[in-house]
Amino acid sequence: ENLVQTLPKDLRRDIKRHLCLGLVKRVPLFENMDERLLDAICERLRPTLYTENEYILREGDPVDEMHFILHGCLESETTDGGRSGFFNKVQLKEGAFCGDELLTWALDPKSAANFPASTRTVKALTEVEAFALCAEELKFVASQFRRLHSRQVQHTFRFYSQHWRTWAACFIQAAWRRYYKRKMAEQHRKEEEAANRQSSSSHHPSLAATIYASRFAANALRGVHRLRSRASPTIVRLPKPPEPDFAVDEAD
Repeated sequence: ENLVQTLPKDLRRDIKRHLCLGLVKRVPLFENMDERLLDAICERLRPTLYTENEYILREGDPVDEMHFILHGCLESETTDGGRSGFFNKVQLKEGAFCGDELLTWALDPKSAANFPASTRTVKALTEVEAFALCAEELKFVASQFRRLHSRQVQHTFRFYSQHWRTWAACFIQAAWRRYYKRKMAEQHRKEEEAANRQSSSSHHPSLAATIYASRFAANALRGVHRLRSRASPTIVRLPKPPEPDFAVDEAD
């Protein structure tokens, strides 16, 4: 960084653009920005170095920087806020990024002054070279982009917002459960109708015993499926998050 600072401004910009542009464009919010905003982001990136086993982010701590990985490998894990029985772990390598909770914070014109909490713990598995973009710089760039592409930013906001993603996941799970329940009920009804038709068309001397056995089996199946449905975990129904109002900037 010290060496680069001694170079002419145009050359410094070209070097950072060469090193960072590919990383920056991996972020959905940034990939559709015009060249001037991309240059502004690249100029604001700060080179960082992390040693093996060093923590970059901890779940629940404030996020004040977004990191773009140039070299190295990191481990990212989450317990979803300490939810019982939940654990997820992934590896981040060259070209990945973390600290993207800042995107939601930066995109929301009504976001609080406090930084968002990290939803994941990120630790370096090897020595890691990265570029960091601080929260204030990201907020500035996002505000410029928001003025030009408010509708597109609204979709990006939903994609990155943990509240929106959790609500969407619960909504999809609840819809699937309703569909599965209807499908199983229809299947059971057809099985019972088939069993009744078979019983009524039979002329075997033990017709009464056959009908009794088929009805007993159908009732037993209903009881088993009822117990399964009771034992299945209940999907928490979350209220739909409020729509972000990007007209705030447009009115300014």
